[in-house]
Amino acid sequence: MRHEMPGRRRTALRLMRLLWERRLRLVTILGLGIVGSLASLLAPWLIGSLIDRLVGPGQILREGFARQLVLLALAYGIAALFHWLVVLQAQRLSQDLVTGLRSRLFAHVTELELAVLDRHSRGDLVSRMTNDSDAVGEGVRQALVQLVSGLLILGGSLLLMLRTSVWISLLMLALMPLNYVITRFIARRSHERYRDQAEMTGRVNSLGEEAIELRRLIQASGAAADLDRRFDQINQRLYDAGQKAQFYSSLTNPGTRFVNNVAYAAVGLVSALTTLAGGLTIGQMTRLLNYTLQFAKPINELSAVFAQLQNAFASGERIFQILDIPAEHIDPTLPELRLHEGAVSFRDVAFSYDPDRPLIRDLNLEVPGEGTIAIVGPTGAGKTTLVNLLMRFYDVSAGEIRIDGQSIATVTRRSLRGAIGMVLQDSWLFEGTIRENIAYGRPEASFAEVQEAARAARADRFIRQLPEGYDTAIGNGATLLSSGQLQLLTVARVMLLRPPLLILDEATSHIDTMTEQLVQRSFLELMEGRTCFIIAHRLSTVRAADQILVMDDGDIVEQGTHEELLAAGGLYRRLHDSQFET
Repeated sequence: MRHEMPGRRRTALRLMRLLWERRLRLVTILGLGIVGSLASLLAPWLIGSLIDRLVGPGQILREGFARQLVLLALAYGIAALFHWLVVLQAQRLSQDLVTGLRSRLFAHVTELELAVLDRHSRGDLVSRMTNDSDAVGEGVRQALVQLVSGLLILGGSLLLMLRTSVWISLLMLALMPLNYVITRFIARRSHERYRDQAEMTGRVNSLGEEAIELRRLIQASGAAADLDRRFDQINQRLYDAGQKAQFYSSLTNPGTRFVNNVAYAAVGLVSALTTLAGGLTIGQMTRLLNYTLQFAKPINELSAVFAQLQNAFASGERIFQILDIPAEHIDPTLPELRLHEGAVSFRDVAFSYDPDRPLIRDLNLEVPGEGTIAIVGPTGAGKTTLVNLLMRFYDVSAGEIRIDGQSIATVTRRSLRGAIGMVLQDSWLFEGTIRENIAYGRPEASFAEVQEAARAARADRFIRQLPEGYDTAIGNGATLLSSGQLQLLTVARVMLLRPPLLILDEATSHIDTMTEQLVQRSFLELMEGRTCFIIAHRLSTVRAADQILVMDDGDIVEQGTHEELLAAGGLYRRLHDSQFET
């Protein structure tokens, strides 16, 4: 609990700095709130004056009576109008804040290292961008609406009460510290519950995304019941966290209302006795009662806002947790990668995802320029890890990787990754048209170039059969296309880029045998004059490689051509026989 308050204060200060960046609108809200609050404060004073003009049955001091009635009507009208303007401006400011936070979070996530993203589920990250950002915006909106006018009403009501009766005002003030005790007690317990609620919301989103994305596998494997059970467990935990958060926050308003009602009753009793003794007029007693209500109303409203702020702070902490993760280091002084032959070398490379479990140890590999290297081996051997290291999705723990003699750690990541084209096992597509997906790496490409790349990937034919052709809208997991067709689109994307180096990571795993033969011809054209890495489980796709590396447990255990490795009778031969035995 001792660590909770400083974290909440830091979050509040950071949100205040973001608000200060929008100080023009903040000053506008303050100005509107001042005018509206002054109008609200004027109304009880005018009511008291009007009551004191009623000197007896049917007897009214008519001088100025009508003018004060008009002023009273204007005061209520101005108070209502300017309160509406405050709400409107606060809504716009909070939306601007949420939009800015969400954009910063999205941009920052795209700049994070892959190792960082692997530690967070997609559903949780999306929840921080959406649910948590909205919670921050709602907390800020309510705080701006209530704090600006509420604090002015509190101060103004107290001053006008003191002007009417010092002792009765002090009596009311003596009871008000109980409100602070109540809200502080509840805040200590509700903040942690709101944080749990936000975390469980992220887990529910993550599991829901998983269920939708893998729906075919779930239904085919009969795992729907187990997934339902897992979802019910997490959903129940979300329910429990939400119930606890709402329980504690729901205590705030009734608690403060109780204290305020006690204060109102005390002021009413004492002021009535004082009026009977001749110490106050009836109008002054009315003023005291009305200002007591005005003083109590912001406390009730602020207590509700205080509960909402606990949710906002908890969500803000989750957002800032991601924003505080260092982005992938970009050194603008580093030179760009200069390619000549495309020769790649791994020198004494070591790497592990977990420091306690080494994966790659002292790996040495020389790939000549324009050479085709195939990497095979059992699952978990480290094949894809080599690609991740080459692309600098992860940095080596020891040793270095060079391309044409240049250490990839000493050139910009942008130039490195721009020189390497990848076709992965998973066919990731983006929201947009088929044309936009193929041209994702080259948005300036002409339609003719996009068509040429699609034809080279053997995708043009099925694209033309779609309702809108190349303008058909798709996205990741689109149901219009088969998995093989989705893979062909990612192949076409690389065909359009024609990068100097090429990585094919199980690139034809989702394509039928006949289509694979056609795509392999396209790959042969694409690989000509380029350094290529082919990662494959199906050994039929790597026979023509210049060299085949056989990996096992992070080490290269065999190396040679297809015929040489078969003749050696080692792991490659066993993998080959297991796939082709009749």
